[in-house]
This record gives sequence, structure tokens and C-alpha cells, in this order.
Amino acid sequence: MTTKCILIVCSVIALIAIYWPARHARHYDYIDLADVYDELLFVHVKTNKPNLKYCDYEDVIVNNSDVDVEEVVEQRRFYRPKNGGEYIPRTCNPLLKVAVIVPYRNRSQQLDVFLNYMHNFLQKQLIVYRIFVVNQTDNLPFNRAKMLNYGAKVAMDMDFPCLILHDVDLLPLNSGNIYSCSKKPRHMSSSLDTFRFNLPYLTLFGGAVAISSEHFQGINGMSNQFYGWGGEDDDFYRRLEIHSLLPYRFTPIISKYTMLFHKKEKASPSRYAMLEKSVALHRMDGLSSLPANYSVKSEKLYTLVMAS
Repeated sequence: MTTKCILIVCSVIALIAIYWPARHARHYDYIDLADVYDELLFVHVKTNKPNLKYCDYEDVIVNNSDVDVEEVVEQRRFYRPKNGGEYIPRTCNPLLKVAVIVPYRNRSQQLDVFLNYMHNFLQKQLIVYRIFVVNQTDNLPFNRAKMLNYGAKVAMDMDFPCLILHDVDLLPLNSGNIYSCSKKPRHMSSSLDTFRFNLPYLTLFGGAVAISSEHFQGINGMSNQFYGWGGEDDDFYRRLEIHSLLPYRFTPIISKYTMLFHKKEKASPSRYAMLEKSVALHRMDGLSSLPANYSVKSEKLYTLVMAS
């Protein structure tokens, strides 16, 4: 009886710790909906249709709508992209060009959902985009940041000025969440259903983020040393902080995401020790120290980067 009571008390305490409102960063600064358009970084995109009008991104942002969470797994229709997963709008001249980079290993079901949903979602935003799936091929613990570095390198070699670093299990729920880089690095997934659409802590910079290629190169990318779950996002934030590139967020109205169900991985026991030294070494650890053992292949719906 005593053991049962202890278990009940511990369970209650755990639930309070997880769901108590004060645990979350409920109030944080963000860019209001009316000001989002002015924060975007536009580029000149060469197309073979110079007589078309420019795409209207202000309309995409302001006339936004939500997607029902229960509908995200439904099959959606979209125009077939070019081989390699690149799409160019057909009805207007785009001013936004982005690489969506997805670190990946052994999640084929989630990848199928992601590709079907995101091609439909991104084509409605009238942007030039290409999806890069970076598959870790060795048997070591998953190194998310290293895979993102590989994807970023390949994308930048293809002249993509904007990088969207995106987990395969996250899907945006509002059409106005424009997939573009901004004047500052942006935490895109700040309102996630797993956290009851609250922000867990102010320095969170993971899940789905947007950063210009120029800024990503300036901080030497992400650390290659974080094997296993956890730590790499905190290191990423610290790199931005050192370089006076503190990220920001857009209004929660358009920053809503859902997380596809998956088994949680065990946190790496070495992540805190790595954090203690990683920032001091960041100029030597990152894009500049990335091994050259990777290959690139064009699939029908994405560019596949195989790396280890």
C-alpha cells in the first residue's frame, strides 16, 4: 500500500512538473503578423518567365489558415517537382529561394508523410524550394547536427541562400508560416502541440529553424561532436549568441506545428560535458571540419545526401 501511494505521489509530481503553466516561457517577444513581411530576405531568382508578376507573399502571410492536426496524414495533391525535389512557382516570379534540410535515419513512414504534406504546403507559398534528406549511414548514435551540416554544405554548393533546418517529425499547421529566411535567424516551431503550444524555454532553437547561408557559414555551422539525442541545439544557440545573432520568432498565430508520433530516444549522457567545451572550439568544429565522405543522389521528391 505504501509503495502504491509513493508511486501515485511521484506520478502527480511528474505531471505537475510537465504541465504546470509556469514551467513554460509563456510570454516571449515575437514579430507581429503585420510586420512579418518586412522581415523577409528577398532574393532575385532567375526564371524563364520574366513577364510574370512577382509573387505576393504578403497575401500568403496575412490570409493564413490553420490545418486540422488530424488531417496532416491525409494524401495531398501537388505538382511533381523537378528531379531532386526542387520546385519553381508557375504563376508568378518568386523572390524567395530555400533549401529544406531534413536529417534522417530509419523513419521511412514519417518521411513519406513529411514529403507528401510539405510539397503541398510549400507549393502554396509560391517559393522556390528544394528538399534535401540527409541519411546517416554508419552505425554510430545519430548525429543530427552533423547531418544538417552536410545538407547545408550541399545546398550552399547549389547556391541556396536560405537554409531551413527541419526535423522529419514536425509539420507546420498554419499556411502563413512562410518558409523563408529573415533578417535574423528564426525559430519557426515555437508553438508545438507536444508542449500544448507553449514555448518550453526562451533559448530553444531546434525543431524547425531558418537561417541564411551567410549566417550559417559565419558561425561555422553546427558542432559535429554531438552523437545521440540532445545538446546540439543548445550549442547552436550559443554559437549564434557569440556572433551577436540572437534568433527571434514570429507570432504564435502562424508558428504552430504538430509532432508526428515516434519513440523517444534516450538522451546522450555526454551532452552536458560536450556543451562545456564545444563553444570554445566552435571555430574549428563545424562546417570547416566536416569530412568529405558523403554522396549526393537525385530522387523523385528530394535530393538524397548519404553521409557518415
